[in-house]
This record gives sequence, C-alpha cells and structure tokens, in this order.
Amino acid sequence: MPAKSLQDLVDFVRRHSPFYAEAYRDVPRTVSHITQLPIIDQAAFWAANTWPDNRLLTGPLTDAAVYKTGGTTGAPKFSPWTRTEHADSVTAFGAGLAQAGLKPGHRVANLFCAGELYSGFLYIEYALHHAPVENVRLPVGGAASDEYIADLIDDFGVHVLAGEPMKLSSVAECVIQRGQATDSVELLLFAGDPLFDDLRPLLTRAFPKATIASLGYASVDAGLVGAPVPGTDARVHEAFPNRTLVELVDDVTGEPITITGVPGRVIVTNLFRTLMPTIRYPVGDLAEWIDPERQRFRLAGRSIEGARVGTVAMPTEDIRAVLVAADADRLITGIQLVQRRWDGKDGLILRLVCAEEPPADLAARLVEAVYTARPLYPAEVEAGAIHHLTVDWVGRSELVINPRTGKLVQVVDERPRS
Repeated sequence: MPAKSLQDLVDFVRRHSPFYAEAYRDVPRTVSHITQLPIIDQAAFWAANTWPDNRLLTGPLTDAAVYKTGGTTGAPKFSPWTRTEHADSVTAFGAGLAQAGLKPGHRVANLFCAGELYSGFLYIEYALHHAPVENVRLPVGGAASDEYIADLIDDFGVHVLAGEPMKLSSVAECVIQRGQATDSVELLLFAGDPLFDDLRPLLTRAFPKATIASLGYASVDAGLVGAPVPGTDARVHEAFPNRTLVELVDDVTGEPITITGVPGRVIVTNLFRTLMPTIRYPVGDLAEWIDPERQRFRLAGRSIEGARVGTVAMPTEDIRAVLVAADADRLITGIQLVQRRWDGKDGLILRLVCAEEPPADLAARLVEAVYTARPLYPAEVEAGAIHHLTVDWVGRSELVINPRTGKLVQVVDERPRS
C-alpha cells in the first residue's frame, strides 16, 4: 500500500474514524506540520478501540489479521492489520534483516513465541520470507526446549538464532552446560525486548563467533518504527523511509527535541496504516537523536517502567546500569526487580542470575552501589519507611517471564492487592 502524505492521512482519518474526528476537532483543515496534531492519549486511544462499538477503526474488519500485544505493561490490546498493510510492513522489516547481517543462504532458527494472537513468530517468519536475500527458514518457535535447539544447531549447522533475549540466553546457558561447539552460529538477532549488557558475556561465551544485532524496532500497536543500523551499537535504529515518521519529544513539556544526545519520548506516525491509524502515537520508549536529518536514533529504555518503593522511584534502566557497572567481573547474567511488602513496609529484592558461584561480598557491594546512586533509598530505610534492599541469587529458570511471549518481566510486584 503506498504511503499517504500527512495531509491525506489526516483527511482520511477525520472522515472515517470517530475517534480522530473528535481528537482533531480543533486542528486546522490544512496541516502544514505534524506538531499541529495532538500527541495521542493512549488511554483514550484504547478505550475507543474495543469490540463491539469501536470508534477508532476507519472501516469494518473484513480482510485483516488481528494481533494482540503481550500485555507486559497493562492489559493486552488488539491490533488489526489489513492484508496489504501487513504485506507492506513485513516487506520493509525483511529489508531491515539484511541491514542487520542476514546473508544469502543463512539457515535461520526462528525462536519467537506463537499462538494466542501473538505476532512475534508469525511476523518474523513473514519478514524472513520477504527478505531481499535468500535464506533457509527453520520455524522452531519459542516453546521448543533449549536441548532441542542446541541439537538443531549442532545437527543442522544453524547460522542465525532469532528470538527474545531471554530465550537466546537460556539456549546459550544450555550450550555452555553441554560444552558444545557452536562455530556455525554467525548472528544472534533479538527483538521484543532490549538486549541488556548483562546478557552479552553469556551469549559471547556460548556463541563466540556470532555478531549480536537488533532485528528491528516495531510493536503490535504502533507498527513499524525503526530499521536496524549496522554497527557496534544495537540500540541504534532509523525510521523506515516513506513509511514512518519518528519524533522525540520532551517528557515534561511535550516539545519536539531536535538536537543530538537529549533523551525524549518516542512518538511514531505510520503513513501507510489506515485501518487502525497510529498518528503521533507514544510507543512507551525513550531515545536520543544520533542524526535527526536521517531520523537515526539510539534507544534509551522504557519511559514508563520501574519500581517505586515507598517514595523512592527505582527506574529499571538506571538500576540495571548501576548493577552492571558495579559487577566488574561480569558475573551477572540476569536482573529482575521484585517488589514485596512485609511487616507493614515495602521492600525491593534484586533477583539476580550469576554465571558462577558469586563471591561472598558481591551482594553487599551491589547494594552499596545502588544506595550510592539512589541516596534517598537508605535515607528512607533509616527513617523506618521501607526495608533494606536485598539480593536473591537465583537460577535463570526462576526469573519471571510473560508465559505467552517469553519476555522478561522487568518488575515483579508481589505485594498484596488488598
């Protein structure tokens, strides 16, 4: 489906979507710049996108695929794509795979999850099918055991593993435990979640000849966002030309950010998706410009994710960075924050996976590093408002993941609901 101009897209949604007609009631008929349009209120957007009585869609569901978000942040949401929109999306995403390192003849094991309307496995399978280079597709799926995948690597000479970071790391752990050679694996492609620095030592140990790269940046609700950019930083992406517009805006003022190195909320506009239009839609991530003219940006974490212990905010990206910096020997291979409440006070547990038996003093050093970075935390402990931060060393299988998507749950809230 050819992309629409911004003016044509706005005219179309005004005519066919009651939600956008209301949202653009005070917008001039002629739109000369995207900032004349309001940033979408996500709560209102999804309140309008219900069945029955849908007020968001621009037409009936007669020829569409319906996906559902993973539900790791809030309730799952349904997202329909017409046949042509879907084909255009996976074609663009497939082209990005070549930028990520896919080579002619590569044998690719697709380890993403499938079923229950989840898009991961199917979307990547279609993208591989539409990629501009020949490839051999091995539709393994995320439910396959790590042992099965390790055998497949060995028996079939797999070149590429594509999956969620948690699945890639659990396969890596299996490979290491078996003492298996993995010389055939040249490329690890991840998507669905960021691949944090704490996982890299494990992946490099299991797959020493493999490059680690992003599959691309997309979501079920926002659609296409950014293609991977070749290089050493897998966080860098660029908007898909003639398909998406990416903006970064100040998290407080909502004003556009136009200079490099300043983090802001990622706002995306999809120019070819018209059944469920996404115009100035907040994706929920933070990024900073690398090259604004080329719409090239570096992802900088989630804008809405973290724990709060009493009055102390504990953003997952910040706490993870502190722990990685304090782990000089790179022993930590998994991080999860767990909120609990006991004896009338809140507390936070650092649930950590270690590549080997941790030194006796490591837990204390990690807690001290967090306290140094977040001095309000020990101050609140001293005031008797919250419990001390603690460390719980666990095996990888004890980390909580979304059972449907395989994504790591960054913050687990185990506090009582009443």
